Amino acid sequence: MTIFKEQNKYKEFCELLISGDHSKCSEFVHKNSKDITLQEFYENIIKRALYEIGLLWETNKISVATEHLATSIVEAILNEFYDQIISSERNDKKVIGACVENEFHQIGIKMITDAFELHGWNAYFLGANTPAKELIHLIKTVNPDILALSLSIYFNLPILENMIRKIRKEFPNLSILVGGQAFLHGGQDVLLKYYNVTYLPDMQSIELQITKY
Repeated sequence: MTIFKEQNKYKEFCELLISGDHSKCSEFVHKNSKDITLQEFYENIIKRALYEIGLLWETNKISVATEHLATSIVEAILNEFYDQIISSERNDKKVIGACVENEFHQIGIKMITDAFELHGWNAYFLGANTPAKELIHLIKTVNPDILALSLSIYFNLPILENMIRKIRKEFPNLSILVGGQAFLHGGQDVLLKYYNVTYLPDMQSIELQITKY
């Protein structure tokens, strides 16, 4: 069992993020990520810590400012791993990653596009609050093999569904992957109404999906 699967490790990172000490957070990550894959690091530390912080914010146990600061620290740390993400073995496959409209938590979709980059894909990371119209325009321009969408807030599920309907009208066969913290509260059944839309709950399922292509 790796160190990242120990309960206290993600909680320790969570506490460091809440303290707002960027230097200590970065030091923790580099110290504890030496003997583990980047995907495992993302899943067992980053994701779990951010989900915990999200729950603390939802229950008013931390402020919006604290949540925003933790998020900005994680985004900065992810950028420190850029040289490990870009694979030297490239292929011609393409993925677009985006958050739906009114979604401002973009770390999850960043980790997903990083996973594709690690496998040599060309990833187009759009980040937070992506309007459906602009996303459709980019899909027409890029012609991706896969579209990955992230949903963090459960109440934005109707926005996601509306976006999927618009995309399906233009691109009836495009593979769409969907995930995010919102689905901890349900909603996976909504996705079953649409052809070739797949809910992926974790990095392991993303890895399995990537190997299909």
